[in-house]
Amino acid sequence: MRVFLTGGAGYIGSHTLLEVLSQDHQVCVYDDFSNSEPEALKRVAKLTNRSFDTVEGDVLDRAKIQQSLIDFKPDVVVHFAGKKAVGESTEKPLMYYRNNVDGTLALLEGMEAAGCKRIVFSSSATVYGEPHYLPYDEHHPLAPTNPYGMTKYMVELILKDWCASNVKNTAVLLRYFNPVGAHESGEIGEDPNDIPNNLMPFVSQVAVGRREKLSVFGGDYETHDGTGVRDYIHVVDLAKAHAAAIQFADGHSGCEAINVGSGQGSSVLDLVEAFKSASGRDIPYEVVARRAGDIAEFYADPTKADKILGWKTERNLSDMCKSAWNWQSRNPKGYNSIK
Repeated sequence: MRVFLTGGAGYIGSHTLLEVLSQDHQVCVYDDFSNSEPEALKRVAKLTNRSFDTVEGDVLDRAKIQQSLIDFKPDVVVHFAGKKAVGESTEKPLMYYRNNVDGTLALLEGMEAAGCKRIVFSSSATVYGEPHYLPYDEHHPLAPTNPYGMTKYMVELILKDWCASNVKNTAVLLRYFNPVGAHESGEIGEDPNDIPNNLMPFVSQVAVGRREKLSVFGGDYETHDGTGVRDYIHVVDLAKAHAAAIQFADGHSGCEAINVGSGQGSSVLDLVEAFKSASGRDIPYEVVARRAGDIAEFYADPTKADKILGWKTERNLSDMCKSAWNWQSRNPKGYNSIK
């Protein structure tokens, strides 16, 4: 199939690119490189020994995204492009609504112009908000607690209406939990441009000596050790979920929301201890105030993903930490290590 990846040079996008190239799909990556590096694409090309198209562009550039879609003629779009930091979204909500919601509208308008009727959307477990019960299943009420989650929820509603408008339209909404880890080669991994917003890259940078210590946001949650509990998923497992969703979209129509997680909850300190074991390094940390918009605990019920995609996680927390350390130790300054 012909697969168009927005944000395909990013952390999850690059791992998914590698996976879909390995399955012999033809691919076009559309990315503005605002939180990614062209080097990631070079490394994926080398790892797979396959070529693909690349367009540098912003999803908010309606003319460019439309022309790129018309030129490539995709069978399916996988939509990663967007802002993704919970904390930043509470400080700059308008930027998040503009990028994540209006950017998706521009993409859908371009898809209609190009005659593409299938999309796999990078959604998030943040659409659920405070848990009414755990684990979250896809029937859990949706009530996001921060602007980032609200943008994902709004896009889900837009895609649901888009599918209802045409029986041939298909949207797979992958509500994923907390992606971590890196490809086993150590050639691609998570490389935030600034101070990491996510836990694992921050821990990795402390371990490799780029940062002095980890800030743990909140030590007084009602969890087994007082720190926040999340469902961590290896990014390679997540990439395989996207490949499975592409195959599913090819034979189905309508809108399907699917959790992508392990079904297991681990705390911040659980991850810190696992990373210490994987790296052999100490991870100094201090507990600081809770972060706005965060909740105490969440993890997935991944039953639906297994049932309709034939997908489940294969890698555990130790695997996640070992692969993240392999990436970070080989690339202490991320993709800039070679410069």
